[in-house]
Amino acid sequence: MGVEHPLQIAKYAVNSIGYTDVLRIVYERPKGSFRPQSKTFEFPRVQKTVSPGAATESTDVVMETNPGLRAALEELQDLLKIKESNQDIASAIVEELRLLEEDIGMRSEYIKALASKI
Repeated sequence: MGVEHPLQIAKYAVNSIGYTDVLRIVYERPKGSFRPQSKTFEFPRVQKTVSPGAATESTDVVMETNPGLRAALEELQDLLKIKESNQDIASAIVEELRLLEEDIGMRSEYIKALASKI
């Protein structure tokens, strides 16, 4: 699909217009970026002939979702799961750094207090 920055994907949506499914991907871009805020992809529906039963010889035509669209949706779901888990890890790292800075600050104050008693 040409998605170059998968971690910048904010959300996506699928809509149907006639016999075409339209996938729209919205990105979180940095301020002032010249890259597009969204991309749109069109997937034509696939015509499939189905027989309703063995008793009749008639067939019905059914329009199915394009296999390319199904693959793209699976890929997007996987990418968003990875992004979410990376954000969880990033927030945990930031929290650990905050606690470490707090601990270092308290210990340095304690050492200063001991040094002033000498």
